[in-house]
Amino acid sequence: MKNLVIGCRTLENELLAAMKLCEKTYTVRWIDARLHNVKEKLNHSLQSIIDSAQDYDRILMATGFCGNAIDGLKTSRIPVIIPRVDDCTSLLFNSCKNRQAHAGSYFLTEGWLRGDSNIWAEYQYSLKKYGEKLTQKIFRTMFEHYRQIALLDTGCYPIAPSLAQAQVIADTFSLECAVIPVTIDFLTQLLNGPWDSERFLTVLPNTEITASDLTVTC
Repeated sequence: MKNLVIGCRTLENELLAAMKLCEKTYTVRWIDARLHNVKEKLNHSLQSIIDSAQDYDRILMATGFCGNAIDGLKTSRIPVIIPRVDDCTSLLFNSCKNRQAHAGSYFLTEGWLRGDSNIWAEYQYSLKKYGEKLTQKIFRTMFEHYRQIALLDTGCYPIAPSLAQAQVIADTFSLECAVIPVTIDFLTQLLNGPWDSERFLTVLPNTEITASDLTVTC
């Protein structure tokens, strides 16, 4: 079978590690992490990839439901398989329930830190545009329900440099800093199969995804 993988740059290290572990050489179409900030743009980008994947037999989406941005997507002549998780981060926890055990955490990965549209980049932009006093007020409000910055240790990148960056972010926003071990098991299952209905949404050819399809793995 000729599979196409759709991956988010936030999990680039993890997806590439999973492909190496599974000895897969699938083509990957990467989604810019900035698209997650605008649901409609993410939906449009995903639809464009699906529509252009006519030379493949199956699409594997190494993402979650991403704020239900996949609602309304239409498959073409090939099926699309999507993990039943709310977003990319939950993939690394292997379920939404495992992620919920760390409530109050703002999660980071090395891929997230490399992105140019993450919360730290927004903070730096805000400093230049609004000044320190207003920026601090804005970001204190944004982080009032968080207690810690949590770097996810996937084993797919050197932890020390990313931890140093995470500590700076935590200190800036007066939060604790923690490292949480996670796994790429969900990604390897996505690449290898089988795709049981409890953990994966299989969208048949010529089918539109609806809100009722978007139940997650607990």
